Amino acid sequence: MNSILKKLAGHLRTVRYRWWVLAHDLVMIPLAWLTAYWLRYNLSEIPEEFLRQAWLLLPIVVFVQGVTLLMFGAHRGVWRFTSISDLVRLLKAIVTGTVLVALAIFLYNNLQYVPRSVFFMYGLLLTSLLCGSRVIYRLVKDQHFSTKIEKKALIVGAGAAGEQVVRDLRRNTPRIYDPVAFVDDDPKKIDKDIHGVRVAAGCDAIAELCERWNIDLILIAVPSATDKQMQRIVNNCEKSGVEYRTLPTVHDVVSGHVGMKDLREVRIDDLLGRDPVSLSWQRIRSSLKDKRVLVTGCGGSIGSELCRQLAKVGPAELIMFDQSEYNLYLIEREIREAHPDLDLSVILGDICDQAAVTKLFKDCRPQMVFHAAAYKHVPMLEGQLREGLKNNVIGTNTVARAAHDFGCATFVLISTDKAVNPSSLMGACKRVAEILCQALNSQSSTSFVTVRFGNVLGSTGSVVPLFRKQIAAGGPVTVTHPDVTRYFMTTAEATQLILEASTVGNGGEIFVLDMGDPIKVAFLAQQMIKLSGKHPGGDIDIVYTGLRPGEKLHEELFYPEERLSQTDHDKILLAANREVEWKVVVPIVERMKFAVDEFDEVALANLLQHLVPELRADVAGFQPQVGDIPDAGIG
Repeated sequence: MNSILKKLAGHLRTVRYRWWVLAHDLVMIPLAWLTAYWLRYNLSEIPEEFLRQAWLLLPIVVFVQGVTLLMFGAHRGVWRFTSISDLVRLLKAIVTGTVLVALAIFLYNNLQYVPRSVFFMYGLLLTSLLCGSRVIYRLVKDQHFSTKIEKKALIVGAGAAGEQVVRDLRRNTPRIYDPVAFVDDDPKKIDKDIHGVRVAAGCDAIAELCERWNIDLILIAVPSATDKQMQRIVNNCEKSGVEYRTLPTVHDVVSGHVGMKDLREVRIDDLLGRDPVSLSWQRIRSSLKDKRVLVTGCGGSIGSELCRQLAKVGPAELIMFDQSEYNLYLIEREIREAHPDLDLSVILGDICDQAAVTKLFKDCRPQMVFHAAAYKHVPMLEGQLREGLKNNVIGTNTVARAAHDFGCATFVLISTDKAVNPSSLMGACKRVAEILCQALNSQSSTSFVTVRFGNVLGSTGSVVPLFRKQIAAGGPVTVTHPDVTRYFMTTAEATQLILEASTVGNGGEIFVLDMGDPIKVAFLAQQMIKLSGKHPGGDIDIVYTGLRPGEKLHEELFYPEERLSQTDHDKILLAANREVEWKVVVPIVERMKFAVDEFDEVALANLLQHLVPELRADVAGFQPQVGDIPDAGIG
């Protein structure tokens, strides 16, 4: 009820404002009309017959011009934010109205006792009165002669975003920040003025200008900056010791308008930024809309983001499956609040529970499956061979076989760069999952597609939340090795590319997401410390702890022998991977299931070696035993 009353009050205020604007414009019409006669006679007395005719024709002028102003919507513009487009619309209304007024008077009395020059002067006067009043009002409001300006702002970027920031700063009441100058690396803009604010120098002069003019805040208004450009800008801001804020990236600014309301602290993904991902949303929607879609592991970082993106597409039904009651509750509440009309099924269960998975597929009949459920913590799984294989291999096999048995159209496996030349049990398990899906694709009408990518910024268990917690505690920040590198991608970007890959694949492919250049984790730690306002090595130390079990110094996205080829999407590559025949995979997986039930980790290690021979024996701590493995069918 309160919201309805607020909307009604807002509507009444809008209507009242528009009536005042219309009344003002109607009053200006007779003023312009009669003044035009006065000017025609050189500011002297107007002949009586001409003056009488001017008053007689005034209702026609007011009516015709008033209707024209209404037709062009001149009363809808907000004076406080009068723009060039508003003035152009007003000018069109005045010119059109003047022509119609002249035509109406000609038809009425053949322009008797009406000097022809009156129409020209009337149009000029009315333009001056209507446009001038609006411009003066905005100038007064923008300046408002405030004596409360206390702080000085330096704006980085003299483009459209920077110009918008200056306007917003001057509109704020009271004016807390005064824009002192711009800095911009475009030499053509140096020494130019934007709204009276000078473009003083390039970005390298930020520290010098801050010291010279006692700048209190730096506003970074460069939404199109690349990661390297943003790093350079932030480094210059750090040298100045002045607080700084930034606008969102182009990828985030979908409205095309940015201003002070969009300013925020610089985040780590601004410095590790990537080119905006351009998706074929039309193809994604046509592929997923009106289909029943299942997401396993929907409570995890990737699974939950997949649910958010899928909910926007409008599937016939979104089926969310997870073994964590709390995570399932959180994502269910979020999706229901954001999409109350979406047909949503929420099922608590374990992918390793064959009876539960079979019941799920039998009842819901999903047409597409996004399999995101997996254990992913590398050091923890090093001592948990049985649990890793049980969840990441046997669980994947259970869901994949159910997708095959119930005629699911597409099954998308979410894999990892750690599956390439695995140095960890976690990576080896994911590699077996890849092999399993590829092999099953050759025997099934279901299209089994694998998507492989690296680390996701901010995901559960990743270094970003860990570093943030360590920085908040005052340090030290722990990094395994000064030269360790990782590929990074934002959660939203990763999930959107997964959706795109699901529409590109026909079955049996392993798609590799283009992760850009690998980033040094030490650099990541340094930048996060700087963004917290501290100095690495001074305020907060970085301690190198050594590589943990199963970790690589440098991750790989594909095997050297994998031939990468382009797809329709420039961020998605196709890897020609080594395939293992289904008749070889089935008996090994069946033996794994038996060994899991018997808790026989020696047998599990040897079976793993059969499928992933590139896994070093010392990693798993076993000696491979060569032996025949009996054949088995798909039944």
